[in-house]
Amino acid sequence: MVNILVWALVVLVINFSGYFTEGVNDTTFSTRPDVVSIASILTFDSIIGKVAKIALEAAVEDVNSDPTVLNGTKLKITLHDSKYSGFLSMMSALQVMETDAVALIGPQTSVLAHVISHVANELQVPLLSFTATDPTLSSLQYPFFVRTTHSDLYQMAAIADIVRYYEWRQVIAVYIDDDHGRNGIISLGDELAARGCKISYKAPIKPLATKTDISNVLVQVALMESRVLVVHTYANWGLDILEVAKSLGMLENGYVWIATNWLSTVIDISSPLPLNTVELMQGFITLKTYTKNSKLTKKFASQWRNLTTFGLSTSCLYAYDTVWLLAHALDAYFDQGGNISFSKDAKLKGLKGEILNLDSLSIFNGGNLLLQDILNVKMKGLTGAFEFTSNKDLVFPAFEVLNVIGNGVRNIGYWSNMSGLSTIPPEKVNITPSQQSGFSKALHPVIWPGQIIQKPRGWVFPENGKQLAIGVPKRLSYQEFVGQSKNTDAFKGYCIDVFIAAVNLLPYAVPYRFHSFGDGVKNPSNTKLVSMINAGVYDAAVGDIAITTNRTRLADFSQPFIESGLVVVAPVRRSNSSTWAFLRPFSPLMWCVSGIFFIVVGTVVWILEHRINDEFRGPPKKQIVTVLWFSFSTLFSSHRENTLSTLGRMVLILWLFVVLIINSSYTASLTSILTVQKLYSPIKGIDSLMASKDPIGYQENSFVRNYLIAEYGIHETRLIPLSLPKDFEKALKDGPSKGGVAAVVDERAYIELFLSTRCDFSIVGQEFTKNGWGFAFPRDSPLATDMSTAILKLSENGELQRIHDKWLMRSACSSQEAFDQDLFRRLFHLLMKKKRRYEPVQRENTQKEVQAEQMRIMYQSRAINAAG
Repeated sequence: MVNILVWALVVLVINFSGYFTEGVNDTTFSTRPDVVSIASILTFDSIIGKVAKIALEAAVEDVNSDPTVLNGTKLKITLHDSKYSGFLSMMSALQVMETDAVALIGPQTSVLAHVISHVANELQVPLLSFTATDPTLSSLQYPFFVRTTHSDLYQMAAIADIVRYYEWRQVIAVYIDDDHGRNGIISLGDELAARGCKISYKAPIKPLATKTDISNVLVQVALMESRVLVVHTYANWGLDILEVAKSLGMLENGYVWIATNWLSTVIDISSPLPLNTVELMQGFITLKTYTKNSKLTKKFASQWRNLTTFGLSTSCLYAYDTVWLLAHALDAYFDQGGNISFSKDAKLKGLKGEILNLDSLSIFNGGNLLLQDILNVKMKGLTGAFEFTSNKDLVFPAFEVLNVIGNGVRNIGYWSNMSGLSTIPPEKVNITPSQQSGFSKALHPVIWPGQIIQKPRGWVFPENGKQLAIGVPKRLSYQEFVGQSKNTDAFKGYCIDVFIAAVNLLPYAVPYRFHSFGDGVKNPSNTKLVSMINAGVYDAAVGDIAITTNRTRLADFSQPFIESGLVVVAPVRRSNSSTWAFLRPFSPLMWCVSGIFFIVVGTVVWILEHRINDEFRGPPKKQIVTVLWFSFSTLFSSHRENTLSTLGRMVLILWLFVVLIINSSYTASLTSILTVQKLYSPIKGIDSLMASKDPIGYQENSFVRNYLIAEYGIHETRLIPLSLPKDFEKALKDGPSKGGVAAVVDERAYIELFLSTRCDFSIVGQEFTKNGWGFAFPRDSPLATDMSTAILKLSENGELQRIHDKWLMRSACSSQEAFDQDLFRRLFHLLMKKKRRYEPVQRENTQKEVQAEQMRIMYQSRAINAAG
């Protein structure tokens, strides 16, 4: 289609101008001609065209003044003015092809580059453009098109990194509706998507639009929720967009404006700008192609001030380097023996008629060789290293990130395809693209529109007066979490209170209205509720909504406000401690071994002590009692006998250490036995439940059913849906033998509430999934992020726990019962038996002691009297 358009334009030019009526025969110039012709198509009256014309002429003059570049051959450049007209640009291109020009520089726009590239390909004339940045201008489609600047693909990657750096999720694209604008925004969308962001709205502006047309577009933009605007247009029309935006109040606090390099071009070339123009761009972020401030650049800047009053932009530098690139390529071309020769196109001969003379257009015979020489050039230009990659792109794409403040701009950082965003100039960052993930991204602080330094949120609620429609499940059971008040549209419960508290912490007002989801006869499916958000029925969902993988594919979720993994609950049988519980810490063998060691240690100490220690002497019966008493009293460190021998003391120290360990182990084990009730259940957890063939209960319409089937391979015939807590209780009590279930699998939050008043059941095994409940929002909704922050604040200030305590009661089942007398009955019984057996002996011993004491007193009295 484009080819037909090109040749149709050729026909029109020939019919109306007669410029091409005289054919050109095959011509050949000798190697190293005196003059080599090149041409350029510019729009002289445009912002870039004004300065590019000067830069091209200055470059040709500098090349011709240096005899070492082309060894005496002079460059001759012919400039053509397209006057903003695509048709005139085509005419100019055809005029160039009619002459002996070996290369064409331009055009300024990507739209014309698409069309003229077809002519360049056909006639094999290299087409070099320093301003056509459309990423779709491919060297595969247009082999003779050479881009001597960086593609918009890199500029859009830089903008996407900026958006991601400031954690904005959505942007609005305002762009010129032509190849340049559309294809650039398509690249931006791809780059944003790769970073988890997106373009929420596209606002195309037709070329040559009036301010009324622009206003109609921006009014729609103002109604959108995103406040991050990316403007991709031409330097000549960008300021019109800003003027209309100002009249609509869109340059105020809360907006973020990111402009592609058209804005930096306007600032560089037109500086100093009028005050009213400067006010339009305050707080903007814009990009500027990065060029190192080298000696060559400083020298040319000094030369530039003598050539014009316009400022020096990067477009001028690339225009200047393009001429030098062509000069070096021509020098290499001539060194290879290349000639300047043209021949007729056989295809055009076939189209020759009596009136049309299309064969006047000639093919440049050395075009392929010159093209290859252009791509092989490696030089140091005003813009830095000037060479091409294998994809015919310039190496080292990099941009400055600028913030418009006051009467100028302030550098806030850099971007390159090697380092991404950085405050360090690209040439000082020595990393590869694969190392970017570990490189610290940073930008200097920004002053945003409205003269604020705090990062704008980047979105607001649409200014259309619409309330958020929030779906709430109309539950039949567990209404402590979420439930609808009778005969009203109001909702209450733990989830509702958490949502309201979080909304109250947001730094902006959120108009919303709850809408019930479900018939109230049975619990609704939360998965279906979330899918209604994806379908656009609801703007959010609030309730007992577990965050699962399938649901995250449908919506974005806030930070979980309660943990609730899956657990197994089953009937349990409680076993209390017996009257012989004090013997259970040790096994019978351990009791025997311990007793033997007590006797052995006592005997060893007696052997070592009885010869030198009076406390271990006496009648055999007394010594046996001493050994036994000494041995067992060490259990409580209450032995009265002192050890005198060194070996005896060493044995005693070692034995006391062993006794300490035995005593500590016994105490810990006995404490556990006496204080912790043992719960017995044939179901030990999800694994034993899978191994059995018993039926399993689950909450009706929950995700549990599909989860157990998909993840654990449990056959659906074993799964029994249950609606109410009383259904859970009955099914568990009945058991499989009476048509009930062996266990119930449900979320921990429900089960804890269920168990709070039912003490005959318990959670068995470990929690086998980890998830939580959150609020659901549409994909990429910034409200999800702000609500997550609010939920974290509720957790930190304790409000989340207070809401939990208000709605969710603590368990009424005691985990520990008071000890009764049965537990110690056996010990008391043994003690009383010993006491009764000891009392007669004690009374007998007491009588003998009284008689002995009386005899002693009598003998003392007699002795005193005798002495008297």
